[in-house]
Amino acid sequence: MGTPLGDFIRAKRDSIQPESLGLPDHGRRRSPGLRRSDLAARAGISVEYLTRLEQGRDRNPSSAVVNALADGLSLGPAERNHLRYLAKITGGACTGHARPAPPSRAVRPGVLDTLRLLEPGIAAVVNRLGDVLAHTASYRSVMGAAGLFDTDAEVPNLTRYVFTDPRARTFFADWDGVADEQAFDLWLGPSVENSEWISAELAPVAGPDFTTRLNHHRVPRRGVLRLAHPSGHELRLSRETLELPSDEQQLVVLLPADEATAQYVQQAVHAAAPRLRAIS
Repeated sequence: MGTPLGDFIRAKRDSIQPESLGLPDHGRRRSPGLRRSDLAARAGISVEYLTRLEQGRDRNPSSAVVNALADGLSLGPAERNHLRYLAKITGGACTGHARPAPPSRAVRPGVLDTLRLLEPGIAAVVNRLGDVLAHTASYRSVMGAAGLFDTDAEVPNLTRYVFTDPRARTFFADWDGVADEQAFDLWLGPSVENSEWISAELAPVAGPDFTTRLNHHRVPRRGVLRLAHPSGHELRLSRETLELPSDEQQLVVLLPADEATAQYVQQAVHAAAPRLRAIS
């Protein structure tokens, strides 16, 4: 059985062309990308050990090995951090420690007070599963225009919306990038509850567009968020994110990235009632 760490190493190796690393092209290969032998040589480990890592038969590589693999794959800073994170959670899966408690969906009063201060801006408190736990009225006005809040569930979920609601593919002008972000973020909040929700509820309805992204571990760029708003406007929003590590939540603020967006948002803000919405 594979592991997140092994899946990432294999997916990244398959995506690299040898010539991009200054290596000779050995001709036809059974699989695309970098050979195991080439990566093993670059990382200074044996091919047998690399095979065990990729197949999940070794789950506890040392920090030196993880760093050597990052060098061998020529990973950028964000990908290096993700590789180290996957090594940590993969090793932790076999330690025999108690199962982690699922994350709380309650938003602390202090966080709600902070969100109130951001009215009438576009802001929300979310978790890594994509649950929108609290939001300003303007967030609902802008982000809910294409159906995000059209759900019978108590907590609207952005990840489910992105992968299962056809309107999302039009609403998000860069849908592929947003989909990469939502799938990637699930790795950053691993817990028993996450795994059960992903396997039992999300994956069956989201299909291969979701599972392929989850298993490939694409580190997203997180550029400007472009919305094809149903009003006919194209909105461009920059994102400022405040991590709330003790709560396993994030406070996300969306800011206009150009003058046209700023003008539309100002109109939408005045139209939206200044009422905070929180899920508890």
